[in-house]
Amino acid sequence: MSDLLYCAAKHGLDIMSEAALNIAIDAARKAGDIIHRYLPKMDRIAVSKKTRNDYVSEVDRACEYAIVNHIRKLHPEHAILAEEGGADGDSNELWIIDPLDGTTNFLHGIPHYAISIAHQVNGKLVAAVIYDPIKEELFTASRGRGAYLNDHRIRVSSRINLDGAIMATALPFRRRRHLPQALNILASVFPEIEDIRRGGSAALDLAYVAAGRLDGYWEMGLDRWDIAAGILLVREAGGIVTDFSGNDTLEKGGNIIAAPYKVLAALQPLISKHG
Repeated sequence: MSDLLYCAAKHGLDIMSEAALNIAIDAARKAGDIIHRYLPKMDRIAVSKKTRNDYVSEVDRACEYAIVNHIRKLHPEHAILAEEGGADGDSNELWIIDPLDGTTNFLHGIPHYAISIAHQVNGKLVAAVIYDPIKEELFTASRGRGAYLNDHRIRVSSRINLDGAIMATALPFRRRRHLPQALNILASVFPEIEDIRRGGSAALDLAYVAAGRLDGYWEMGLDRWDIAAGILLVREAGGIVTDFSGNDTLEKGGNIIAAPYKVLAALQPLISKHG
């Protein structure tokens, strides 16, 4: 490709990613408004069980409807992959949506949950939003243009090893047969670091790694909507995201590690030896 064609293509992608980012921000804020409207009536929210230890509320569904409806009005031709509604449409432009990541926290009145929206074009993540409606923290990223928290540029932590590191993880509450493996990993990592946090929202764990609040994060068995936006945030903040084997092809979900490069280089071998 000539330099002129490359510049034109890059300019086109920049415009596309910024437009998608603005759509995702507006959609996330609409979902955040819905969450705030439900807060005074928490005791009356309808909840149903999806699988063991995994629940969905009418708030999840209302937020997802608002997000999808906003996107559909602007781009009816785009494909959607959402946690509650599944896959819809066939397009090289895909929106990946978790309308309320941290539903269990929400239902128990723990103010730590978020709306997660990512936009993918031809298999590449180009825009991401993770919005915490309680703290009013808006984490955003667009491909090649960095990551931000409420319009302020963010970077992963400057830590260069595991000594003193604060990490986040979670136990496999949906797939409890993997608990022994998860505990073995924890037993390998914990002696090497300062401490562990277990927040209950994969989206916010990844956003906090991007913002340098956490020095790293790992978790097993995640779905695409759990991590898509967070992957782009961490990468645009200068971090690395891989699976447990060190591969960076995580767009379809799975086991994830996210950290600054030198921290991940020390962390990944401790995790990978347990499978």
